[in-house]
Amino acid sequence: MITFLELLVNGISVGAVYALIALGFVVIFKATEVVNFAHASLLLAGGYVIARLHEVLGFWLALLAGIATAALVGALVEFLVIRRANVAVRSVLAIVTIGVDIVLTTELTRRIGTEVLALGDPWRDRVLRVGEVSIAETRLVALAVAAALITAFLLAFKYTAWGVRMRAAAEDAETAALMGVRLGRVSLSAWAVAGALAAVAALFLCVFPTPGLDRGTGLAAMKAFPAAILGGLDSTTGALAGGLIVGLTEALMNGYQNQLAFLGRGVGDVAPFVVMLAVLLVRPAGLFGTREPARV
Repeated sequence: MITFLELLVNGISVGAVYALIALGFVVIFKATEVVNFAHASLLLAGGYVIARLHEVLGFWLALLAGIATAALVGALVEFLVIRRANVAVRSVLAIVTIGVDIVLTTELTRRIGTEVLALGDPWRDRVLRVGEVSIAETRLVALAVAAALITAFLLAFKYTAWGVRMRAAAEDAETAALMGVRLGRVSLSAWAVAGALAAVAALFLCVFPTPGLDRGTGLAAMKAFPAAILGGLDSTTGALAGGLIVGLTEALMNGYQNQLAFLGRGVGDVAPFVVMLAVLLVRPAGLFGTREPARV
């Protein structure tokens, strides 16, 4: 029972971090109808800046610099690549983002090399004990920060002028443009917000109990991709639900790996994709995604 409770808390906290990444996928898709496969490189860029600058600037200033850098990179990708790609079909732009990801990730992994970089977080390896249950402080902080950011985003999305413009563009871009919504600004802000969320997620993916940032850290963004698909690519609420499902599935499968040895090693890495496929067979648009109308 103790093991289950520890896995449950860890799964929820990691799931909340995955939800931050999934929210980045959703924000960009709602604003531009583009599936952003360059999200991994945005995450890696933010984490890399934090790791390199924390000894010079201190942790908190380095964190701000990492968030700003990832937001800037996201905005530059939108402004220099996505906006200027002369294609009529949005799905082609998803292929373009794969190329962008390859270029950025290759350069970042070249700089990281074989090192494992610490991010200088103030929580280090401290563990909180509640009865017989042990929980890493970083997991609790990750859960609190992710919950605060997701709540702030949902409130801004619903009540601010930026949120109204975003929802209008997602509902009908042509009509929104005719009503005075500047679609270019909406798209640029969406990419910047997604980059900032990815940088925060990078922090909590690289702190204890993880050894640090390495060249494979960006792959975590692809673990969050099933979360976005599960919840629905056009649903901000779905990103939260999908992140929690993926986090819990991964944590429980890894925690009970010995009991599930007949499924083979590494089942925890595969399980979220299996869950995603199972959900898509029943609900092709995801749990909270908008169903396409069909003529019958």
